[in-house]
Amino acid sequence: MRARYRLILFTCVFFLAACSHNQPAKDSQLALMKTTNPKPVVTDKSKNRNRIEEIKKEVSSFPQIYDVAVVKGKKDTLVAYKVKHLHRFSMKKIEKNLTKMLEEKYPKEKFTVSSDYKIFLETIRLDERMKSPKFSHREAEKRFKEIVKMTEATK
Repeated sequence: MRARYRLILFTCVFFLAACSHNQPAKDSQLALMKTTNPKPVVTDKSKNRNRIEEIKKEVSSFPQIYDVAVVKGKKDTLVAYKVKHLHRFSMKKIEKNLTKMLEEKYPKEKFTVSSDYKIFLETIRLDERMKSPKFSHREAEKRFKEIVKMTEATK
């Protein structure tokens, strides 16, 4: 009788392990647990990608930051980042220095900077939606504005 239960238990565990083997995980599901390193997103087709890639490199050069997501809208540029665990006590100082550096290097841009995990996660989700052909640039710009409003609400 015990052998039969063990066999049934072993079979169930085997099937559960086999079924979950090759399922791809979205970046948004793992964004809080690991470095996702997303590509910069542009909600407007006419904008140049080179500048936001430069912005991403500049922000990534900070030693306290380990993951950066940059979204360029029509008027604003959103920079969401994750801070290394040991530097979480100085997040205000990091944000202040980052904003100052960005405004000095790119005076014509309007930046919204956030270290909030929820904002970072929403930018990853926006990036994933932008890959879909059904998601238009108008919808992307609308969602981008909602994310910027969220950053204002968290401050």
